Amino acid sequence: MEPAQKISRFLIAALRGGSGKTVISIGLIAALCRQGHIVAPFKKGPDYIDAGWLSLAAGRPCHNLDPFLFSDARVRASFRIHSADADLSVIEGNRGLYDGLDAEGTTSTASLAKLLDTPVILCVDCTKTTRTMAAIVLGCLHFDPMVNICGVILNRVAGARHERILRTSIESRCNVPVFGAIPKLQQQNFPERHMGLIPTPEHELAAGAVASAANAVSSHVDLERVVAAACRAAEMPAPDIEDEGISCRQACISLAEPESNAAPFEPGKTHRIGVIRDSAFQFYYPENLDALRVLGAEIVCLSPLLDSDLKGVHGLYIGGGFPETHAARLTENIAFRRAVKLAADAGLPVYAECGGLMYLGESLVLDGETYPMAGVFPLDFGFFRRPQGHGYTIAEVNQSNLYFPAGSRFCGHEFHYSRVLEFRGKQSDLVFTMEKGRGIINGKDGLCHQNVLATYTHIHCLGVPGWAPAFIKAARNYSHLG
Repeated sequence: MEPAQKISRFLIAALRGGSGKTVISIGLIAALCRQGHIVAPFKKGPDYIDAGWLSLAAGRPCHNLDPFLFSDARVRASFRIHSADADLSVIEGNRGLYDGLDAEGTTSTASLAKLLDTPVILCVDCTKTTRTMAAIVLGCLHFDPMVNICGVILNRVAGARHERILRTSIESRCNVPVFGAIPKLQQQNFPERHMGLIPTPEHELAAGAVASAANAVSSHVDLERVVAAACRAAEMPAPDIEDEGISCRQACISLAEPESNAAPFEPGKTHRIGVIRDSAFQFYYPENLDALRVLGAEIVCLSPLLDSDLKGVHGLYIGGGFPETHAARLTENIAFRRAVKLAADAGLPVYAECGGLMYLGESLVLDGETYPMAGVFPLDFGFFRRPQGHGYTIAEVNQSNLYFPAGSRFCGHEFHYSRVLEFRGKQSDLVFTMEKGRGIINGKDGLCHQNVLATYTHIHCLGVPGWAPAFIKAARNYSHLG
């Protein structure tokens, strides 16, 4: 039995999306790091972009905490494990504090705060409001008394008089401290795309933007009071059920037993898994890559923008991203496109999500121009102003494949502005039925060809711990063929 664990921690929440919560979270983490704190960053929900910024601010990986994608026990376990070597843990919430999947607030930021018994700092956008904000904060305090709102940060404050009225109203009426008041910042430091910040690999001035946020927080927020609130967080009790102590590492190892149809397991044998990772493809959960490493994978980073071959890998993982912003360059690299197509046809295990799915299609159609892609699958993609798939997904696996057992179901998420314009393949090549979510076409997802599986659905290995062992077994079999 693990002992109780003292983790100094707080969670940044807001009243809604777009209130500046992410920029304040970035600034808080970076400012605390400047003071010498070791900060473990976390992001609530299925998010890659905000997590990338939080990671940059902290100088270490940001881990997602998502009670929909994996169990409460594994949320707690992940938080404990990844907080162990830090003196402060900071969680950025998502959407509004009490917004969840239903009227009960299932999977809301508030539910995560209660699950982890974590104090909440409420970030409020004060644009064009004064005393009314006190009424809103008071409502948040009384809506669920089990949520520990320990302080407020005022954002987008217009001036000293505006701040004085807000601060006095909230502190006198709500009996909760105001930790700081941040004026309106220059938006060009944090440009947005698709309802969120531009990913750090695409933002040339990312480090400067983080520094600007840290300067603003350092100048306008009482960091000592923030740290004091974090230090008052209750001890996290010892795990009371067996599953909570299972890390991603342990879960994957436990599922890595060799099967009768797999090549013999060889201790110490390294399998080279290519991961396409550059400014076009950048969306990977750290745990997914860690799970592959734990099982003996050497991660080989590849770029379809720069490389001409696959460097002798035994498997290929293509995550999400924005291939549409790099369509011309992806098309121009004919050598790499051909290498992927030839390897896929020859049986290379390939797992692709969202942007990776698009790259494996025949073309992307943008503003009337057609850009050829790898051509593994006979489908073309177009792009639209509104999301074509957005939110959590539940997939039922209808047919056998290398990565998921037939008859199983799993949770994931999708977020894409692309849509299939034409599919010239067979419906039988789609092995998932979407219980929740859009998928590729006709409520189906999980497109298969040889040892390739491509899907719009993103997964997290803490929710699907069998994925990494299955991928490694496929790579092991492929390496023995060579």
